[in-house]
Amino acid sequence: MKHEVKKAEGNVSAVMQFVLLGFSDLSNLQGFLFGVFSIIYIIIIIGNSLIIILTRLDPALQKPMYFFLANFALLEISYVTVTLPRMLVNLWTQDRSISMLECATQMCFFLMLGATECFLLAVMAYDRYAAVCNPLHYPLVMNQKMCVQLAVGSWIIGIPVQIGQTAQIFCLHFCNSNQVNHFFCDIPPIIKLACGDTFVHEMSVYVVAMLFVAVPFMLILASYSKIFSTILKLPTASGQAKAFSTCSSHLLVVVLFFGSATITYLRPKSNHSAGMDKLLSLFYTIVTPMFNPMIYSLRNKDVIAALRKLLFKKQHTR
Repeated sequence: MKHEVKKAEGNVSAVMQFVLLGFSDLSNLQGFLFGVFSIIYIIIIIGNSLIIILTRLDPALQKPMYFFLANFALLEISYVTVTLPRMLVNLWTQDRSISMLECATQMCFFLMLGATECFLLAVMAYDRYAAVCNPLHYPLVMNQKMCVQLAVGSWIIGIPVQIGQTAQIFCLHFCNSNQVNHFFCDIPPIIKLACGDTFVHEMSVYVVAMLFVAVPFMLILASYSKIFSTILKLPTASGQAKAFSTCSSHLLVVVLFFGSATITYLRPKSNHSAGMDKLLSLFYTIVTPMFNPMIYSLRNKDVIAALRKLLFKKQHTR
């Protein structure tokens, strides 16, 4: 492993390069982990790409709900690609070094895409609210222009703030140790390596987390409180079941993503442990994106029908 440091004034070693420890403590399982994470990455790429293809090709899926789902699938591919390929290279080569610029770039894209996911999930909740609570006005409210604006807004809203936050964190002085006890450059393990008082930076992380995690989550809760009150007023049990089934997949993804992300970024510093941070990060950066295509496809009749149609066409053309 490379430990590149540079002598600064006052005989303090300034870190120029980090070492991602990742799963180096599991020395006997490096090959096994490489195989498992490679399979997961392939599943994520294929599953989410299939959703994008289906929503583009099938006329029955030309609806706002599936437009946002295609955006979400593209986001999941991008989100995982920021962290997983680097982790696979580290497992394969056992060279865990990463330059400060590469580390900052990885963190910045990870944070930007994480913010996009929060707001896109909120937009998808609003779409379900419009469909269930205002079905007659739904085609007017969620027209193509509005859908594009909401999607583009979700993709770009976090860019300036997260670039600023990443720059602020990497303006810190890192000294003595350059070993990041994580499998990618995330905020908590990087701040741990900073020397001096990091209170202001930690507070800024909480503020940004509240802005990009808590606010979308509150909007989602507001949407679903209206949705559930509307569903409970429906006269028939079958109508209630049908209305709830259109929301259940999204609700499950929201619980999985926001639950793990909230515990990671908003719990007190005293409760942080490297092992728990890695486990939670694995959950919302890799496990959830792997299950999202299954959650949306297996619980959605339109997607299953489109998939059957696509497979049937392929069999017919052979």
